Formats: sequence, C-alpha cells, structure tokens
Amino acid sequence: MSEREVLARAAAIAADYVESLGTRPVGPARTYREMLAVLDEPLPEGPSDPGGVVGELARVADEGITAMGSGRYFGFVIGGALPASLAADWLVSAWDQNACLAEPTPAAAALEAVAGRWVLELLGLPSHSSFGFVTGCQMAHVTCLAAARHSVYARSGWNLPEQGLSGAPPLRVVVGDKRHVTVTRALRLLGIGRAQEVVVPTDREGRIVVSELAPALDPSIPTIVCAQAGEVNTGAFDDLSAIVELAATAKAWVHVDGAFGLWAATSPSLSHLLRGHERADSWATDAHKWLNVPYDCGIAICAHPADHQAALEYAAPYLHVADHAAVRDPMGYSPEFSRRARSAPVWAAIRQLGRSGVRDVVERSCRHARRFAEQVAALPGGEVLNEVVLNQVLFRFADDESTRDAVATVQASGEAWMSGTVWEGRAAIRLSVSNWRTTEADIDRTVAAFAAAVG
Repeated sequence: MSEREVLARAAAIAADYVESLGTRPVGPARTYREMLAVLDEPLPEGPSDPGGVVGELARVADEGITAMGSGRYFGFVIGGALPASLAADWLVSAWDQNACLAEPTPAAAALEAVAGRWVLELLGLPSHSSFGFVTGCQMAHVTCLAAARHSVYARSGWNLPEQGLSGAPPLRVVVGDKRHVTVTRALRLLGIGRAQEVVVPTDREGRIVVSELAPALDPSIPTIVCAQAGEVNTGAFDDLSAIVELAATAKAWVHVDGAFGLWAATSPSLSHLLRGHERADSWATDAHKWLNVPYDCGIAICAHPADHQAALEYAAPYLHVADHAAVRDPMGYSPEFSRRARSAPVWAAIRQLGRSGVRDVVERSCRHARRFAEQVAALPGGEVLNEVVLNQVLFRFADDESTRDAVATVQASGEAWMSGTVWEGRAAIRLSVSNWRTTEADIDRTVAAFAAAVG
C-alpha cells in the first residue's frame, strides 16, 4: 500500500469514527486490563504493511475508546474538536515541524504569533502580554509560576538564574483550599513545597474568602497568589478584582488558573464573573476545552514578557536565536525544545468561529448546564449543590450510595459519561458542558438516563 493510500485509509477511518459520535456508546466497551490483554504482544521481529498496521490499530483500539468528542461526554471539562481544528491538527502531523525556532519553521512561528494575539483579544487580556503554547494547563501553570518565581525573587534582590534556589529567601505561595491539583503539581515541580504554602479558606462555592487573604500577605516576603477563574466542581470565580488590589499592597504576583473560566470573557453576559482579571500578572488556560481544539493545547500568558523570557532562557552556539524585538521564537515562551505546532489548530478554530462563534459556544454550553440543573433537580432525590454560574453542574441524589450508583449506571449504559467527585465530604457528580456538539436533545437524553438510574 502506498503512503498516499495509507493516509487516505486513516482519514476514512477517522471520518467514520467522527460520524459515529452521535450513536456510539459514550463509554468504552473494554477496561484497561482487557485492552492490555489484547494489545500486549511480543516485540515484532520484522516490518509490516503500514496499511495493515493502521487497520489493526483502529480495529483493536475501538472498544477501548471513550467518545470524548460526543455531545454527551461531560467529564473533566473536555471540549470536542471543531472540523477546522481537527483537520488542522492532521496537517500539523503531516508537516511534522519542530516548532521551536522561527528561522526553520517560519509558518508555525507566525501562526503562533497570530493565534496568541487573537487569544489575548478574545480573553480581554493586555495586548503586550507574552504567551506560550504548551501541552495543557498543567504546563501553563509551570510556565507562569516559573516567571512569577523569577520576578518576585528579582524584586527582593535575588538573582535566581545566577544563584539558584539554594540559600534563596523564603518564598510564599498563597492558595485557596479548593485549588486545582495542577496548581499543586506545578508548585512541586518548581521546588515549592507545602511548608511554603499559605492555604486560605474558601466559601461553599469554592471561592477564596477575601477577608482571610490579607493576613497571608507580607511585603517583606516574596509572594505569589494563585487565584481561580472557574472552580472545577462548581464553576465559581474568585473575586479577582479584590484579590489583585490586596496583592498589590504586598507587591505580590497574582496568577489566575483559568483553564476554562477565562473564556467567560468572550460573553457580555458572563464577563462580569472575571471583573479585574486583566490586572493579574499571569494566566493559564486551555484551548482543548472551550475553544474545542484536539488534545493537547494549553496556553501560558504573562503580563511581564521580560520575566517570562528570563525564566525560560535558551541559548546555544548551534541555535540561531531570534531578536525578540523583530522575530518571535516559540520556544522562548514554553519549557519544551521539541514541540508540536499546537497553535495551528487554535488558529483554525478561531478562524472558523470568529469572535461571535466562540461566544456562542460558551453561552450555549452555559444554557445547557442550566437546563440540566433544572431537570435533574426535579428527579427523585435530585439536589443541585452549586450556583450554576457557568458550565458546571454539581449534583447528587438522596445519599452517597445512590449517588455513586446513579453515575455508575449512567456510565455503564453508554448514554452519557461524567465523573463522580466528592464535595464537602459527600459523594457528588460533576457535569461539565464544553463541547460544541452538545445539543438540548443531548441534555434531555442524559437527564432521562439519570431518571432511569434512580428509578
């Protein structure tokens, strides 16, 4: 089989899969152990026909695939893939560019410069901000917090690139008790331990209690404050305006975890939730959530480009490093040297949707969330636990056992998929709506699945 025929076969298989999303069960048919038993074969001793390899892969993997692109997949705040962004991602693989330097990959570097500028405009962030395209919000946090660490140490007179962390002044990081786990992981990767954290309480929605923040701020200690735009269970937003104002009195850096919540800025009816967000120092978000590009793509954004670049310095005799004033090297703003041209699907998604299309996806998702909340609350034992301010619905049934049974039954039915969670010590279920494909019919069908589950 020729190379063109192999690629055509893969494209046909992929198109068939995408067209099946509305009818195939949402959950996988086989478990990890079952899939491992099928796939775990001896190392091949010789070559195989590439077309046969592609066909075998598609056939064998199919029963272990979760239909995360389905309009009835509501787990982990995962978007779908818009047609233009999915096709652009295929092109990225075909082009096979290592999008690190502008000189050898001018198209990839220029796409990133434009896509990043469009993202800043959509999110209402300062136009002078720097940005880096990374694997996801996890590495966006690492990137932004590395810039933050560099900056607050520099302000205190400590040259981190020269002197390192050994013997550095104490560093304080203020976080809410409902922070996302990726923030914690980012801190650990940067050598910031629990002893350096000050954990402030949150309210019943998961928002930082601002009155508890002031005692944690001390101008004599290099300090980073991590705020949240969209709590992962409730969708709640910290009072970013108040947090930024308080942090300024202590010369603290404010980092915003806005994995999905930052996209509320695209909607006039939701942007009030982000009041003051543009005055923070850095922001982390995902494009593979509400912008609906294929996995993976996160974006690290920094209001202080010099700190961003200093934290990720790069130079070697064999590298033709660009003059940042004239040409932008993508690797200067992200931790990876070897990096996929992730900005191309972002460019394609925004080019397909435009400002109004992005706004429509966000607002439609939130309407679907409210519709689900109203209906699930009317089911026997149904209780919505959060104020549905965005796209997240946190709910439960009569007790922990019935709640866990309900979500397990719906997952097993293949009708829909969402994750269980624990909120304030009680079992709960979290529904996240962020897929462009989701319709009112998908919401109603999912409610019907729960109605059948709770009997």
